[in-house]
Amino acid sequence: MVELKTDTSIDAMYEAGQVVGRALTAVRQAADVGVSLLELDEVAHDVLRGAGAGSPFLGYRPSFAPTPFPAVVCASVNNAIVHGIPTAYRLRDGDLVSIDCGAELGGWTGDSAISFVVGKPRPADVRLIETAERALAAGIEAAVVGNRIGDIAHAIGTVCRAAGYGIPDGFGGHGIGRRMHEDPPVPNEGRPRRGLPLRHGMALAIEPMLIGGGTDGFHEAPDGWTLRTNDGSRAAHVEHTVAITDAGPRILTAR
Repeated sequence: MVELKTDTSIDAMYEAGQVVGRALTAVRQAADVGVSLLELDEVAHDVLRGAGAGSPFLGYRPSFAPTPFPAVVCASVNNAIVHGIPTAYRLRDGDLVSIDCGAELGGWTGDSAISFVVGKPRPADVRLIETAERALAAGIEAAVVGNRIGDIAHAIGTVCRAAGYGIPDGFGGHGIGRRMHEDPPVPNEGRPRRGLPLRHGMALAIEPMLIGGGTDGFHEAPDGWTLRTNDGSRAAHVEHTVAITDAGPRILTAR
């Protein structure tokens, strides 16, 4: 069931979203050659603690997971698409990093992700990340009252496919509010004018995931969480929490 949020609730979600935005900004600033993924997780954790916010990631255990998630961010490097567990791995020059972070504040949740390159970037990685961001912007632009979920999916998928990138099937965005994952699912590819109508008060986490090699294949790593590309190519993941309003889409995790 989709819960429509009141304007007051959307304002509260914005406050949670701003904590997420600050955490991601702090992680991006701290990320450098030689810094470990565990250290980046602690940077984000410090921001959440300082804001009096909790983490919807820490201890989260969906049905597919063999263990509860042990961190407050997902840290996915190079050929990891999403759900990477922060480890002692130290970043190297040219690594492509995707950081996903959430925050719980006042009973409401925010969720957002960024992708970036540490050190000197490869042109192909820059193009991949820029395309992911364009896909996210297209999805947000389609998130208006009167459109449908399929319009968001179609907008994202069109940008990704036109650039020659793959899209991992079965993984995408979701409703969000009192919990991190709520109805409805928001695919990253689909047919326009299909699916649930968008109404004022809906809140969605819109999150394109792109596979650089152009194929859609992926597999689950032995840790039971991380998704990796089958062809070994790099991946990018970006995300914003967005409220559907009569005045247009409102980005709640803007940085």
